[in-house]
Amino acid sequence: MAKRVSILGSTGSIGVNTLDIISRADPGTYKVVALTANQNARTLAEQAIKFDVEFVAIANPASGAELKSHLSGHNIEVGIGREAVIEAGARAADFVMAAIIGAAGLRPTLAAVSQGIHIGLANKECLVCAGELFMKSVVRHGATLLPVDSEHNAIFQVLEHDKPDGVKRLILTASGGPFRETPITDLRHVGPKQALKHPVWNMGAKISIDSATLMNKGLELIEASFLFNRPSQEIDVIIHPQSIVHSMVEYIDGSVLSQMGSPDMRTPIAYALGWPERVSAPVEALDLAKISNLTFYDPDHEKFPALTLARNALETGGHAPNIFNAANEVAVEQFLNGKIGFLDIAEIVKRCLDVHLEIANGCRNSDEIEALSRVDLRTRETAKEMIKAL
Repeated sequence: MAKRVSILGSTGSIGVNTLDIISRADPGTYKVVALTANQNARTLAEQAIKFDVEFVAIANPASGAELKSHLSGHNIEVGIGREAVIEAGARAADFVMAAIIGAAGLRPTLAAVSQGIHIGLANKECLVCAGELFMKSVVRHGATLLPVDSEHNAIFQVLEHDKPDGVKRLILTASGGPFRETPITDLRHVGPKQALKHPVWNMGAKISIDSATLMNKGLELIEASFLFNRPSQEIDVIIHPQSIVHSMVEYIDGSVLSQMGSPDMRTPIAYALGWPERVSAPVEALDLAKISNLTFYDPDHEKFPALTLARNALETGGHAPNIFNAANEVAVEQFLNGKIGFLDIAEIVKRCLDVHLEIANGCRNSDEIEALSRVDLRTRETAKEMIKAL
C-alpha cells in the first residue's frame, strides 16, 4: 500500500524538496494526503492539484479566497485559518513532515504526534519552545521522531540509541554563515541583503538570518538536548565551513563517528521519509578528492553571542528556551524590515532572557500548552517594546 504522507509547510524549502523526492518515486509508493502553507495560495494550489491531495489548509485567512479560487473545480477540501492547519496535522497518515517555521508549528505537529506515527521533524521550535511537553507526547502516543535538520539527522544516523552510556558528547557542526570571517566591528553595518547570502545552503529568509547570527545553531543545541536526552555540557558546536561533515558523536572509547554528504537537504529528508529503509534521492555524489580539505575551528562567542545565550537558556530551563525563541523571531522580523541592526538581534534576545522570570510568572495558573502560548505572546510584546526603546 502507498505510504500516506502529509506535509505541514509544503511551500517552504523542506516541503518543496519533500515533494520533489515523492515525485521521483515509483507510482503508488506515496499518497500525499494533506498540505499546508502560511499564505502562498498559488503554490499551495499547484502542489495540491499536481499530487491530487485530499485536504489543503492555509493559515492566513486573507489568502483563503485566493486558494479556493485556484482550486475551483477540483475535488480538494480546503481549510482556512490556524485551526485548519492543526486539522491537517491530525489527518490520518503514515508519515507527517513537520516543516512549519517557528512556534506556529507546535500545535499542528502535536496533532500529528497524537496519531502515533512517523514524524519528520524539520521544525526545531517544537522542542525549543516545548521540549518536555513535546517529548512526553511522543512517548505517550508511541510516535517515532525522525529529525530532518541535517545536524540532528546526522547524529540520529550514527548514534547507538540502545547504548546511551557509551556516548561522551554530541558535536554539532556549523558552516559559520556569511560573516564567519567578518570582524565584529563591521557587523554593525550589515543589512538584510548581506545576511541572507548564505555561503552553502539555500534556505528561507528567517533560517538564513538565524544562520548568520548562529542563532540557528543555538536553537539546534537546545533541540539536540531534548531530542537525544543529553545535558548542555555534553553538546558542543564546531565551525566547519565546507558543510560536508553534518555532525558527529564521540564515544567514551575515543571513537568519533560522523555522517558525511553533499550539502543537500534532500538527503536527510529522504532518510526520514523512507526510514527504516533508505530511499533514492537526487543528490550529487560526495567527491572527497575534489573537496580536498575539511577544516574545523571553534566558534567566536564574542562575535556570535547567540550560542552562549542558547546554552544559558537551556541550562536555566523552564520557559527560558521558549522566551529565547520568541524574542529571536521578533528580532529577526524587525531586522528584515530594517527596524534594527544585525547586532541588535542578539541584544534583544539577551534582554528578554534577563527578564524571563518576570515574563514567565505573569503566565501562571494556565494549563501547560496554554502557558507556553502565553509566555510566547508576552515575550513577543516585550521584545517589541524593547525594540521601540532602542
